[in-house]
Amino acid sequence: MWPGQQPPGGEQNPQDPNQNPYQQPGYQQPNPYTQPGQQPAPPPGYPPQQGYQTPNPYQQPTVPQYPVGSPPGPPQPPEKNDKKKTTLIAIIAATAVVVAAAVTGVVVLKDDGKSDTKADGKDKKSPAASSPAAPSSPAANPRGAGTQVQPVIAGWKVVVNPTKGDAFDVPPDWEVDSPGMSVGWSDKADPNGFGGMMMSSPAYYKSKWCTTKNGSGRDENTALAQIGTKGANGAKSTDDAAEQADDWLYYAYTQPDKNHITSEKPVPFTTKSGLQGSVVRAKTTGAKKTDKCSTEGQSVLFGFKTAKGDLAAWSFIANTGVPGAVDEDTIQKILGTIRLVPVTDSGS
Repeated sequence: MWPGQQPPGGEQNPQDPNQNPYQQPGYQQPNPYTQPGQQPAPPPGYPPQQGYQTPNPYQQPTVPQYPVGSPPGPPQPPEKNDKKKTTLIAIIAATAVVVAAAVTGVVVLKDDGKSDTKADGKDKKSPAASSPAAPSSPAANPRGAGTQVQPVIAGWKVVVNPTKGDAFDVPPDWEVDSPGMSVGWSDKADPNGFGGMMMSSPAYYKSKWCTTKNGSGRDENTALAQIGTKGANGAKSTDDAAEQADDWLYYAYTQPDKNHITSEKPVPFTTKSGLQGSVVRAKTTGAKKTDKCSTEGQSVLFGFKTAKGDLAAWSFIANTGVPGAVDEDTIQKILGTIRLVPVTDSGS
């Protein structure tokens, strides 16, 4: 998939809803346009594609420093080539602006939405890992600095989504990506790699659990599990928001096959913080194996209403039936920590 940023509101690509075999009416997939980039290992199933990172809302701005010159000397008569100098300086300045703009265009993308040009999500091999753009190998929590959000489980890391306004905890051996990162899986049927599913502010478990080579000979890492939050445009209830569990498995594990996914009905769920919503679970059975990293998978989605009144879905996607797979007890503990936090990034 091609992980990448998408405009606020939902991580599905805006495309013909009929393309998504499991798409609920009203949901439109955001366009994850992918761009090559290194990121933390992709999530389960097919490796995700790389995503683009938006500026970290918690990062302190760098203060530029200017050299202090000596006091000005007596006025000098203007030189004849002053005009040329001025022109040269203007050209240099303009060039610098163009270069800066080019760099910014690559790095700064809208969080949680369609990438305006390209995105990186897991290509089935590296969905989350972009694979999602390989995030640094986080041992420390990159979201922790400068925020007041602390984990509710001692010793765990906190994952904060500054655009959706939610947070949850993950065990200490998980990797927490940048808040501005979006990753997922693209639609293989689309020649341009559009469509598919995306989540933002992800965290990964064993991001380099399995590695294969793509068509270009580059390594594609597959994570054992990944979690993030996505929008639910068009959803009318928390049940609707959570009923995207099938979609995740289709793009991450079974496409183009729709017949090896089963899901449960939405059930009410309340987290430890008192946040109410709906949980939907889905799993694959008999998914076709395309390479050494192929496995069965499961998804657990928690549909909830954000502080802004929008519907969103906390999304857990993981490989199953393999040594070290995330156990049910851990899933329930993580799920129970979901809570609302202040929105510190408008996503614009």
